[in-house]
Amino acid sequence: MKLFLKEHTLLIIVQIIQFVMILLIYWLDGYHQLLPALYAIFLSIFFLCCYLLYHYFSRKKLYHRLSKPLESLDESFQKTEQAPLSEALDNLLKNQYMLYQQQIKTLEARQAEHLKFMDQWVHQMKTPLSVIELIAKDLDEPESSNIREENERMKTGLNTVLYMARLRTIEQDFHIRPVELAQLVNEVNQDNKRLYIRNNVYPSFSQERKRITVETDEKWLFFMLSQLINNAIKYSKGKSSTIDISIYEKNEEAILEVKDYGVGIPETDQRRVFDPFYTGENGRKFRESTGMGLYLTREVAEYLGHRIELESKAGEGATFRIIFTPTQNLTSM
Repeated sequence: MKLFLKEHTLLIIVQIIQFVMILLIYWLDGYHQLLPALYAIFLSIFFLCCYLLYHYFSRKKLYHRLSKPLESLDESFQKTEQAPLSEALDNLLKNQYMLYQQQIKTLEARQAEHLKFMDQWVHQMKTPLSVIELIAKDLDEPESSNIREENERMKTGLNTVLYMARLRTIEQDFHIRPVELAQLVNEVNQDNKRLYIRNNVYPSFSQERKRITVETDEKWLFFMLSQLINNAIKYSKGKSSTIDISIYEKNEEAILEVKDYGVGIPETDQRRVFDPFYTGENGRKFRESTGMGLYLTREVAEYLGHRIELESKAGEGATFRIIFTPTQNLTSM
C-alpha cells in the first residue's frame, strides 16, 4: 500500500489542484451557484477513487512483490498479475537471473582455472627446491644450513599459497573420516623435525591413556596443526626450548592443544590475530610473519565445524586449542 500511495501521490495532488482551479474559474466567471461545479468535482473524485482502487487491486501482487526483498534467487521466476507492467517485471527478473547464473559460471570456471594453475605452479616450484636441497647438502657449513633454512621457508610459503587457493573451494575438497589424533601429531612432528632442530625448540607430547579419534579431514587438520606448531616454534626461538602438544577430553569434547612459552601475544592483538594479513606487534619484530597462518586455520576450523581457542599473556607464551564437538568425538580405548 505504501508503494502504491508513493507512486500515485503526484496524480492525487494534480487532481486536487485541478478541482480547485475549476472552482476558481466558476467563481471568477460570475457563476456564484457552485452546486453544478461541486457535483462535477464529486463525480471526478468518485471516478478517481474507482480508478485508484481498480489499479491497486489489479496490481496488488506486483506492489507486494516490489515491497518485499527476495529471499532466494529462485523467487525471480515467480509470476505476478497478467498485466503489461507485471509481465515486463517478470521477464526482467528472469533475464537478470539468467545473466547472473551465466556470470557465476564464468567466474567459477576462472576460479577453477586459477586454482589449477596455482596447484601446478606450486608443485613445479617444489622440484627446483628439492634440487636446491640436494645441492646444499654438499656445501660446507654454515652455508649449507643457511640455504636449507631458506629453502624450508620457501616450501612453507608455497604450501600456504596452495592451501589459500584451495580454501575457496574447500567444500569440494573435504574428505571426512575417523582420524586418530596421536598418530596425526606424530606425523606433523616428523614432518617438522628439521624445523625443531634448526630452531633448537623441541616438542613435548602428552595424551590421555585412551586413544582419541575424531571425525575430521586429515589433510586440512594436518595443515592446521602445522600452522600452530610453526607459530609456536617461531615465537619460542631464543626464549624457550620446549613446546607442549597435548590431547585430552573435557566436557565430552576432544581437545588438541599447542602451548608455547615464547613471547606471547599482547592483549590488544588477541582479537585480531585471526584476521587476514594482520601481524600485530610481534609481526613487526618477526619479519617472517605474513598474517595468513592463523586466518587460514580459523577458516578451515569453521568449515570443519571445529572451534579455535586462544589463551595468551605477553612474555609468557600462548596456548591454542582445536576443539572437536561431541558429535565429532569418536574416542576409543
